[in-house]
Amino acid sequence: MRLAELTTFRLGGPARRFVAATTEAELCEAVRSCDLAGEPVLVVGGGSNLLVADDGFDGTVVRVATRGVRVEADSCGGAWVEVAAGEPWDGVVARAVDEGWSGVEALSGIPGSTGATPLQNVGAYGQEVAQTIARVRLLDRADGSQRTLTAAECAFAYRSSAFRHDPRWVVLSVTFQLGLTALSAPVRYAELARRLGVGEGERVPAGEVRSAVLDLRRGKGMLLDEADHDTWSAGSFFLNPVLDDEDVPPEAPRYPQEGGRVKVPAAWLVERAGFSKGWGEGPARVSTKHTLALTNRGGATTEDVLALARTIRDGVQARFGIRLEPEPRLVGCAL
Repeated sequence: MRLAELTTFRLGGPARRFVAATTEAELCEAVRSCDLAGEPVLVVGGGSNLLVADDGFDGTVVRVATRGVRVEADSCGGAWVEVAAGEPWDGVVARAVDEGWSGVEALSGIPGSTGATPLQNVGAYGQEVAQTIARVRLLDRADGSQRTLTAAECAFAYRSSAFRHDPRWVVLSVTFQLGLTALSAPVRYAELARRLGVGEGERVPAGEVRSAVLDLRRGKGMLLDEADHDTWSAGSFFLNPVLDDEDVPPEAPRYPQEGGRVKVPAAWLVERAGFSKGWGEGPARVSTKHTLALTNRGGATTEDVLALARTIRDGVQARFGIRLEPEPRLVGCAL
């Protein structure tokens, strides 16, 4: 199987072996047997945050296809929702809105599996999963045991966690603690508040937030659509840099972070370094809808995307002295 069939970039060469794990037992066994045999393993969920080399992966690819949602709810603690790692994330958000579970509605439309969300502390439109994750259950590849980490033990940070860059861990399930209300969490993102016609900090029906977020993402080419090459991507390719105040360009938008640092929108840097929507020639180009998305226009290779990414990264560094870092996981390739 070619990894292009498993990734939203639709890129990546062949895997030496492929296993689809539909149960938790199959997932643990597949990973553990490879580890004991010294076989390289690549664990793949929805493939929405991966850029895989054209040469593929010389080992076993394990596709996480587990399913299941278990709910416990009471008026004091809210809804405790344990979700299998392979459950498609947007389906979980849709069910939360339908059931009156509040706290993840602004994360609508994000592709990929639920098990991937804690790895990079998925976030958008003023929410991130760290705000509602209660615990994460994992396979410890070091000894084959299972461990449950509380949210505090996950060391969540901006697009990061204790296990994002540590292949020792495989997520088995994620438990969220959500409010029992049809109202959204307070709206914390200016663009979303404007779309809803409310002030920041206000709450509205969660379904309205979901609809607004889906519309916003659709307009930016961030909802998967096979016919739309702007969605043949991994979403935002570069992380928003978090800088010391003195390193921020004077004219740049800035968002205060913990520790006195400042987050700067990568899209602002990219655009002002000369890379506009649709920039580029050939089969890999900047999205026509969003400057942070690098896209496969059809017929691209992974190396085409990497060349485009290097050009943009180097252009931003030359213009502002800021080095952008990639958000997707790079497998068998590097910037």
